[in-house]
Amino acid sequence: MLFRSTDMQNPTTLELRRPTSFCIEVWLNRPDVRNAFNETVIAELTQVFQDIARDDQLRVVVLAAHGKAFCAGADLNWMQAMSGYSWDQNRADAQQLADMLWTLDQCPVPIVGRVQGDCYAGGMGLASVCDVLVAVDTMQFCLSEARLGLMPATISPYVIRAMGVQASRRYFVTAERFSAQQAHAMGMVHEVCSAEQLDATISQHVSQLIANGPHAVRLCKQLVRDVANVPNTQTLRDDTAKRIADIRASAEGKEGLQSFLNKRPPNWLV
Repeated sequence: MLFRSTDMQNPTTLELRRPTSFCIEVWLNRPDVRNAFNETVIAELTQVFQDIARDDQLRVVVLAAHGKAFCAGADLNWMQAMSGYSWDQNRADAQQLADMLWTLDQCPVPIVGRVQGDCYAGGMGLASVCDVLVAVDTMQFCLSEARLGLMPATISPYVIRAMGVQASRRYFVTAERFSAQQAHAMGMVHEVCSAEQLDATISQHVSQLIANGPHAVRLCKQLVRDVANVPNTQTLRDDTAKRIADIRASAEGKEGLQSFLNKRPPNWLV
C-alpha cells in the first residue's frame, strides 16, 4: 500500500513509488504527449497530494517525470476541447487547475522537483510549487501562453513568487525560452546539474531532508509561507517567539537538543 487509506492506489497518468516509508516519488507518466496536462492528470495530482498531506510518516516527496520533457503544459486534445467550451465551462475547468496547484503548494511535506527536460506553460506551475528544484543543464523553460493569445493566469501566483516580479514581467509577455542556468540566476531553480548527476543530486536532497526533525521540517515550511512578505510588526514578532517556544518545549525539540549535546543521533534517525 502506498498510503494507509486512499482512493488513488493505481492512477492512470502518474506512477507512484515509495522506496521507503519516509519518501514517495510522484512521476508524471505520459511521455508520449510530453507529460501534458489534461483533466485526468489534474484530478489525479490533486488526489495524490491530498493523500500525501494526510500521511504523517512522509518526510519528502519527489516530483518527477518520465520521458524527454518534464511537462509541456496543456494537452493538445484538451486544448481542442476547450476551444468549444462556454465561459462557464472554461471557468470550471480553470478552477480545477488552480485548485490542483494550490493543493501541491499547501502540501505540508517538502517537495523536491526533478526536472529532467523541458518545462513549458502549466508545467512551470508544477516546478514553481517545489520547495527544492533541481534541473538538468540542457533543459529549457517557457511561459508560452501569450503565443496562443492566452495568459499564464492560474500558475501566476507561484511562478511570480519563484521567478520574481521583474523576470516575470519579461517572460510572461515575450513567451521566449530561457535556460536552467537563467532560471537559477533568478532564484527559481536551486541547483543545475548534468543528466548523469541528476539522480545522485536528488538523492542527496532527499537524504538531507530525512535527516532533519520530521515535525520541524513541516513547521519550517509553514513558517516560510506565513512570514514571507508580511510586515515585521509586534504581532509577527510575538507569533515567531511563540513558535520557537512551542517547538523547544516539544518532544522532538527536546530530543534534537539532547542528541546534539550528547553527541548521538536523534531518535528519528534510529
